[in-house]
Amino acid sequence: MEKLEILNRFSIFVKIIKMTSFQVGTKIEHPKFGKGVVIDDSDEYIYSIYFGEEHGEKEISKSFDGMIVIKLIEKDKDAVSLDQIRTLLESIVEPLTEPLEDCKIAEKWEGGNLVMQPKDRSLQSKEIPIESFFHKIVMTRDRLRVMEQKINASKISDAEKVELQQYITRIYGSLTTFNVLFRFKDDYFKGTGGGD
Repeated sequence: MEKLEILNRFSIFVKIIKMTSFQVGTKIEHPKFGKGVVIDDSDEYIYSIYFGEEHGEKEISKSFDGMIVIKLIEKDKDAVSLDQIRTLLESIVEPLTEPLEDCKIAEKWEGGNLVMQPKDRSLQSKEIPIESFFHKIVMTRDRLRVMEQKINASKISDAEKVELQQYITRIYGSLTTFNVLFRFKDDYFKGTGGGD
C-alpha cells in the first residue's frame, strides 16, 4: 500500500471520528488542556470533559475539531445516562429525608412563627417559621419509628430489645409537649401513659 493511500484512508477515518458523537468515557487529547475524558455528552452543542486536577472540568464545543481521540467509546444501547442515575438516586434519597407519613400541622399554627427569646432581653431573639420546626419534630418522630423497627429486627437479646424500647418510649413521652402542633390525634406522640 502506498504512503498516499494510507494517508487518505487515515484522513477519512479521522473525518468519520470527527462526525461521530463522542460518548461518555471517550478519552481525548485537547491542544490546550491535554488528556481528558468525556463525562457528559447530553447537551446538543457542548461536551463536558474532565482534564484531571490541573484543568478540571471544561465545556468544549462539539464542533471543535482540534481534539484527538485516544480511545473512542461506542454508544451502548443499554447505557444509563447521568440524568437517569441522578433521578434514581433522588428517588432513593428523597424518602429518607422526608417524613414517613404526611402529617399536617394544626390549622391555628399555619403561617405562624416560633420565637425563642433569651431571658436577657438585650440579647437577640431567634424567630423561625413554625412549619420548619414542625417538620423537624415529625422527622424526629419518624426516625424514632425507624429505630424501633431496626431494634425489633436486630439479633440482640429480647431483654436488650425491651430495654431499648423503654428508652424510646420515654423519648416519645418527652416529646408529648409538641402534640399541640399536630392537626390529628392519631399523629400524637404517646409516652408510657398512652395519652398526651
